[in-house]
Amino acid sequence: MADKKVWFITGAGRGIGVDFAKAALAAGDAVVATGRHTGAVIDTVGEADDLLVVKLDITSRADAEAAVQAALERFGRIDVLVNNAGNFYAGYFEELTPEQIERQLTTNLVGPMNVTRAVLPVMRKQRSGHIISISSGAGLVGFEFCSAYAAAKFGLEGWIESLAAEVAPFGIHTTIVNPGFFRTELLTNESTSYAESSIDDYADNRAQQLEWWNAQNGQQGGDPAKLGRALVTIANEEQPPRRFLAGADAIGLAEQKVADLQEQIEAQGALSTSLALDELEPHGSGR
Repeated sequence: MADKKVWFITGAGRGIGVDFAKAALAAGDAVVATGRHTGAVIDTVGEADDLLVVKLDITSRADAEAAVQAALERFGRIDVLVNNAGNFYAGYFEELTPEQIERQLTTNLVGPMNVTRAVLPVMRKQRSGHIISISSGAGLVGFEFCSAYAAAKFGLEGWIESLAAEVAPFGIHTTIVNPGFFRTELLTNESTSYAESSIDDYADNRAQQLEWWNAQNGQQGGDPAKLGRALVTIANEEQPPRRFLAGADAIGLAEQKVADLQEQIEAQGALSTSLALDELEPHGSGR
């Protein structure tokens, strides 16, 4: 079919990436499903004529370039990139080690940059393409116990919002997706790492946070399959949204953020607008 799209999806071996791949295949599109372990991708996504499974560790630039080349050799083009692969380092900032924070930023921010850098020359040559990047509610609002994760997601959003203007002249669209709580594997031991308790001052709050986060696993209200189908819908729009708030809870967070910004604007408006340089001389002095 002439309008068949080729999707390139990271993190398709487990979690919500599996649902993205299955939704694109069900829509009749071709999919390059990538993951660190190709066996896991095959086990979860299955096999199909229009499916190519490729090894990709997004923290490796060489992996990203090789995976893109494999996609081109099989399908000749890439129409939709889904930056999905990620993990979660939870904990209080002081208790997270510098190495944990670096790993969080490397996977959730630098990783998508590596893959996008490899895909962009293809899309520029095509003069078309769509980059869908999975952010989070923590890309809109910072949360206690999520400092490293929010730092990565806020960074992702600033990068994509800036990139959008750079690539628009080449017919390339970008969409930031802010999912609320979806019933995925993000909160399982395979995807979430917790900071070790090391500072007594945080002990009580840390215990409460751990109890809350562990209770959320498997109880999230969002349906990943529906989100997968929503991405297919968005990818087929002539003018895709720059941002998609996925779930009523995500909309609630965005409304909270807007209200908070408005409150801060109004609370400090007079001081904020008083900061311009004073005129050295009054206008019309004749000089």
